[in-house]
Order: sequence, then structure tokens, then C-alpha cells
Amino acid sequence: MAIPTEWLVPDWPLPAGVHALFTTRAGGTSVPPFESFNLGDHVRDDPLSVDGNRRRLRDAMAARPVFLSQVHGIGVAEIDGGTPDGTEADACLTTHTGVACTAMVADCLPVLWCLPDGSAVAASHAGWRGLAGQDGHGVLEATFRALTAGSATEGLPLVWLGPCIGPRAFEVGEEVRRAFVAVDAEAARCFEPLPAHGKFLADLPALARRRLAAMGIDRVFGNDGGIEWCTVTQSSRFFSHRRDAARFGSTGRMAACIWKT
Repeated sequence: MAIPTEWLVPDWPLPAGVHALFTTRAGGTSVPPFESFNLGDHVRDDPLSVDGNRRRLRDAMAARPVFLSQVHGIGVAEIDGGTPDGTEADACLTTHTGVACTAMVADCLPVLWCLPDGSAVAASHAGWRGLAGQDGHGVLEATFRALTAGSATEGLPLVWLGPCIGPRAFEVGEEVRRAFVAVDAEAARCFEPLPAHGKFLADLPALARRRLAAMGIDRVFGNDGGIEWCTVTQSSRFFSHRRDAARFGSTGRMAACIWKT
């Protein structure tokens, strides 16, 4: 099975033998409000539809995606072909072929990683809580540390940021702004005050880029905060929890995947 043309294939300079994709709403069998390529098995969708969609993803990649139980934390799991779905973590990495590091999202930021020589790849699920972490150590810092620990590879990882809730749609409170500004005063630039007291528009991909830059990572591709990357406004292409959960009680999940062959 070929990768459906409706899915997003990241445009970044991956080494030979490394592949990545981001699924959209299209190409599956789920019915409204999960139409049609929902991959989440925890959102009240028909389990048979979810299983069928996950099989389609596996067949399109010719690799097995490992679906984590994501808890908005900073845990990183090292995976292989035997790692069970439902492993609790918000990031994963692998040095093995035929297994795909996978982050499921529906507004949170998916982050894909690759060492310059392709010896290891990783995926992170970065909502604001996981991105902020504690004392400046969040899921991106945890993924970077795990991916590079013991590696003899020269050079820093390549990183791709996928679609997420955009900077014109992500309204947050003062506690979110404080979580970032407390460790990086310049992060205040990523928050636009709203007329309502204590409310801001937050730029999640810009916050992620600041965290990556602080680690010295400057080869960052993908989401630049443009409207075409926004899961909330691009309703025909992307699932969005913030947009749809209040109306429908839930919404589907997309996946960012990276794997070695």
C-alpha cells in the first residue's frame, strides 16, 4: 500500500533509510465525528474501525507503529519490534528497523527527531505541559538526552515540527505563560495578551523552537506557526480536540511517525 496523497510527508533532509509521515483525517473507515482516519483507541470510536485504520498505517509504512499511552509528561521509552502498544510515555526512540516511533495528536505538537547518520530516530508528544516540564526540563529535553546518550554520532539531531493548534487559536491562562517565562524571560514574546485579564494567545511551535535552540539545535523544519499548520482552523484536514470535543464529546487522533528501513 502506498502512502495516501492526502497525508503529509515531511520535507526535510533525512539520511538514507529513514522515513517520516504525518497522517490527516483522510484515508480511513471511521464514521462521524471520527471521519475517517482516526487512530485513537480511547476516543469512543468503533474499535474495528480503529484497528482497520492502524493496519492501513502499518501497511503504508511497511513498518509497525508503536502507539504509546501519552500522559502529558516527559517519559521517554526505548522501543523495538516487541514493545507493546499502550506503553506509558510521551516520547519514544529506536535504533531498530521496521518499527516506527509514533506520536498521536489532535492539537498538541508532534516532534520528530533523527540523528545525522540515521542511527536512531525519535518522536515526542508536546502539549504545553510536557513542553514546559519542570524547571526548564520538559519532553524535548528528555528526548534529546535519551536520543544522544552514549551515541558516537557527530552533530546534533534534525528535528521536524508537525501540525498543532496555531498561535491564533491557542488561548491560555497566566499559569501557562508563567511556566515558560519563569525559566526563559524571552519566552514572553511567544504570548500575545488578550483583552480578557490573564488571557493570552500562545505560539506553541515558537516555544518549542526556543527550547530546541537552547539545546543548540538549529536544524528545525516544518511548522513555522503559519495557518496551514493549525489543527483548529484547518478542519477539513486535521482533527482538533479544542475545536470538536465540546460539540461532539471527543475527536479523532492523527499520528506523526518516523522509522528506519
